[in-house]
Amino acid sequence: MLLHNPLNMIKYKRILLKLSGEALMGNDDYGINPNKLEEYVYQIKEIADLGVETGIVIGGGNIFRGMTGEKSGTDRVKGDQMGMLATVINGLAIQSAFEKAGERTTIFTSINIESVGERFNKDKVMAAFENKKVVIFTGGTGNPYFTTDTASALRALEMEAEILLKGTRVDGIYSADPEKDPAAEKFDEITYEEAIRRNLKIMDRTAFTMCRENNLPILVFDMNKKGNLRKIIEGIKTGTIVHK
Repeated sequence: MLLHNPLNMIKYKRILLKLSGEALMGNDDYGINPNKLEEYVYQIKEIADLGVETGIVIGGGNIFRGMTGEKSGTDRVKGDQMGMLATVINGLAIQSAFEKAGERTTIFTSINIESVGERFNKDKVMAAFENKKVVIFTGGTGNPYFTTDTASALRALEMEAEILLKGTRVDGIYSADPEKDPAAEKFDEITYEEAIRRNLKIMDRTAFTMCRENNLPILVFDMNKKGNLRKIIEGIKTGTIVHK
């Protein structure tokens, strides 16, 4: 009798998921909403249990944003460093939620903070995947003036991900902000060149350029709709894909 192999059901076997820090707030004004955190972890665990090697980059905007701090008088470099630490806090919260759900994880950091997580190393990341662990990347790129969008593109390329998934609160990419313009047109797919021509704000320019130059597809989707992440993994059309 043939055994059921979930790997035969999936389109992507290794993915990088980018989540904003703000996404963790849920309907709160700041911080981490435990219900939203649990909901996200459940969705990610669902695909990890299918055998998908999953890396996560998390932002820190629910706690602190470097550019916001600069406007209030904080030195930009120090503000960005504070933002990096905010991503570590979020990474620890995600790790704790995964452990509660029975999922094994490893945290990697781009800054020296050994008591929290390991310093990023590609070989160790690959070993974590071999050991069926979800990998959480924190600390951004480790450098000021770079966003976690750029960190997600960088880590996706380093871990040889098949696709970069950007989970948002909108169900794809539109010609304008759909929350402000009801006439905005949604794209099911779009090329890098068309996105640039239309000046669509998919990711920051550095991150987007890295993906384009290395032919790494980006898929923008609504992470708040339960089941969307699994649909993507199974090849069901969801959100908007950006490709060559």
